[in-house]
Amino acid sequence: MALLGKKKKKKKIAANDMIVLDKVSKAYSTGSPALDNVSLKIKKGEFVFIVGDSGSGKSTLIKLLLRELTPTSGTVIVNGSDVARLRHRQVPKFRRNMGIVFQDFRLLNDRNVYENVAFAQRIIQATGKEMKRNVPRALSMVGLQGKYKAKTRQLSGGEQQRVALARALVNEPPILLADEPTGNLDPKNSWEIMKLLERINEENGTTVIVVTHNREIVNEMQKRVITMKKGVVISDEEVGGYIDED
Repeated sequence: MALLGKKKKKKKIAANDMIVLDKVSKAYSTGSPALDNVSLKIKKGEFVFIVGDSGSGKSTLIKLLLRELTPTSGTVIVNGSDVARLRHRQVPKFRRNMGIVFQDFRLLNDRNVYENVAFAQRIIQATGKEMKRNVPRALSMVGLQGKYKAKTRQLSGGEQQRVALARALVNEPPILLADEPTGNLDPKNSWEIMKLLERINEENGTTVIVVTHNREIVNEMQKRVITMKKGVVISDEEVGGYIDED
């Protein structure tokens, strides 16, 4: 009788683990690995900054969380799903668990504020009744309840980012991923957006992950800070700041 090979043990995931990376590496066809044996956990309801210079691996990490990439080795679990095991047709539904805010807003400039936020509701096939309830609620959350008819190009940069934030939140995702959300904003608007993210985290229990180069904000807010350099995590502080690298 042939001996059966040993089954690979399934990694145990705690109930409050929202994101788990276990010995994750990502190599491209040329150059050094973008990520090299990275392990970390982010729990439900955490607020986490991910920082590091260009080339540190932050962008690759974000793409893995969004399932734009799959790891070369190791395991990436997001809200209970192993991203490498997702079939192509499952990816859109998987991404509904995440609200995403980008540096460049990525709004639909030919549509008004209400229609931009409602777009996220249409993707999940919300009913008209649900949209009429959820879109104003999301706009109110970010302080734009009086701007729903305005075209996005008529808004300031700070207001445009608030629209993007409302769109990210309207489907009530458990995870909010903000990639350089203050990169195109002045200091005043930057702080307003960060305070909104903090309030969403505290009041809704949303897991918030912010990728940023803004040292002042990271140092002032005193949240958990994961610092990356050349594809590895060099620091993970529960109450941290921006590390100056030599």
